[in-house]
Amino acid sequence: MQAQSALEQEKLAWDQEKSNLVASHDNLKQRLDNLQAERTELNQRYMGLISKTKTDGNPLSDAATQALQDLKNRFPEFEFDPATGVSKFHSDILFDSGSDEIKPAAVPLLQEFARILNSEDAKRLNVLVVGHTDDRPIVKAGTKQNHRDNWDLSADRAASVTRVLSRQGIKDNRMGIAGYGPFQSVAPNVNEANRKQNRRVEIFVLAPDAAVAGFDAHHKMKN
Repeated sequence: MQAQSALEQEKLAWDQEKSNLVASHDNLKQRLDNLQAERTELNQRYMGLISKTKTDGNPLSDAATQALQDLKNRFPEFEFDPATGVSKFHSDILFDSGSDEIKPAAVPLLQEFARILNSEDAKRLNVLVVGHTDDRPIVKAGTKQNHRDNWDLSADRAASVTRVLSRQGIKDNRMGIAGYGPFQSVAPNVNEANRKQNRRVEIFVLAPDAAVAGFDAHHKMKN
């Protein structure tokens, strides 16, 4: 009888563990579904933002546009599209491989960029900083300690750029960040030259009535 009772108790314990594992699996699946939905929503916002900049055009003044074009001429790793007002920093000038620490050599570029965005012609505009990586997964143990994957790395790099801009006087309530990992490539990841293009930080300059990453511009005006 004791042996039978022990077996029944063991069976109940196994049944409970099985039930817990099923519940854990269902919970994990729900979390993954939620993350996928969030990713889809972020992608739609990002693509909508790109479409909006193309249709609405460059919100910068002629003076600010010219200043950014001059900056482009002085820094080969900096790109600026005068039609949309979108700036692009190649990550290799900003960061070492797998790092979100801004290179000292890149600070003057970001300082001058911030000075232009703080000018009288541009200080009313909002800023969205977007990080991108190439398709190579993070494998170095030291890098993985700080960035679990390319999602983290792209967002952390965008945050690092934002902090430098903040220290240079761009108000925090003008800025937002996003990270898209390798999922918004501008060139096929088939060689190092293309991967270099995909490793980038883009800065969208938005009109004052535009929301920065879902931020309510009218709420900002009240506070």
